[in-house]
Amino acid sequence: MDIGCPTDVRHVTHVTFDRFHGFLGLPVEFEPEVPRRAPSASATVFGVSTESMQCSYDCRGNSVPTILLLMQRRLYEQGGLRAEGIFRINAENSQEEHLREQLNDGVVPEGIDVHCLAGSIKAWFRELPTGVLDWLSSEQVMQCQTEEDCGRLVRLLPPTEAALLDWAINLMADVVQEEEQNKMNARNVATVFAPNMTQMADPLTALMHAVQVMNFLRMLILRTLKDRRRESAVVDAAVCGADPSDDDGHQSPQMHHAACSEEATERAHVAEEAVLDSLPRIATEEEEEAARSSHDDAAFFSENAAGSSTGHEFVASAPKSVHTKTGKSNSQNHKKGRKTKRESTDRASLPADKLNGISNVSRINSKIERVEAWR
Repeated sequence: MDIGCPTDVRHVTHVTFDRFHGFLGLPVEFEPEVPRRAPSASATVFGVSTESMQCSYDCRGNSVPTILLLMQRRLYEQGGLRAEGIFRINAENSQEEHLREQLNDGVVPEGIDVHCLAGSIKAWFRELPTGVLDWLSSEQVMQCQTEEDCGRLVRLLPPTEAALLDWAINLMADVVQEEEQNKMNARNVATVFAPNMTQMADPLTALMHAVQVMNFLRMLILRTLKDRRRESAVVDAAVCGADPSDDDGHQSPQMHHAACSEEATERAHVAEEAVLDSLPRIATEEEEEAARSSHDDAAFFSENAAGSSTGHEFVASAPKSVHTKTGKSNSQNHKKGRKTKRESTDRASLPADKLNGISNVSRINSKIERVEAWR
């Protein structure tokens, strides 16, 4: 039987299929027909391997179970990072049981206590069939004495465990960055997370290994915080236009401030030039010559007038025994004044070209002195 073309076609809506959330954009009447994908292949999200769980990518590209990302998002939205004693204070058992039921259905209820959310995240790691750090021996963890050693040891983990550890370390680093509010430093956060990252049957061995794991996690947290500060410094240096690294590849604070100080120095030079331009105008050669000649004439007439009335050429009423600060008497000053008068007379007899040269030199010296005095 031949099937003909459809005769009654109606466009209802456009949908998109997402491998994590199923069909997106379905009308309300069609939603019950498409079952929601379970967050885990089992009836619970606790105590099962990550291979049987629905996974998503975080902001760093780690493939982790979607239920962890949902709990993390709700924890951040409700201000859990700033809650005092986060990941250390235990919530009520009734709230934890209710939250587990909702998480098994892939739902994180609103208004849940942030300490209950934090406790569920720790419980998820604690109830894994195999601990995240069980792939590393206690001897390997004990030999890690520096942050570089810890980084090399992390690269020995399988991809799934490495992704879970990286996600957990960044979560702990986010908590430590809010230490002023939540009172949780790197050691405190590492202490509460360490027993949940490994599984050992012997309690004494588990306790000793937990101390080693705590130091291991603490160094990884500090290493992550340093990387974040370095990245932030690189961004700040890029904004100022400076080279963000030195010869060893580390951020140089001196180079960061040098670029900003160069710009400030350039602005200071521009302001200084503007101030110099606003200074009074330097007199021209003709103006200085006219002023100088009038000054000499006035001094000459005042000297003659003083000499005719008192019998002296310059000082009319000063005592003869008065001395200046340099120890010279008025008679020496009298001779000096007479010498100045002779120099002005000799200058009047100089040719015009020599007078112009002297005027130019005096004008330049006057300008330099005024500029230097302003600076």
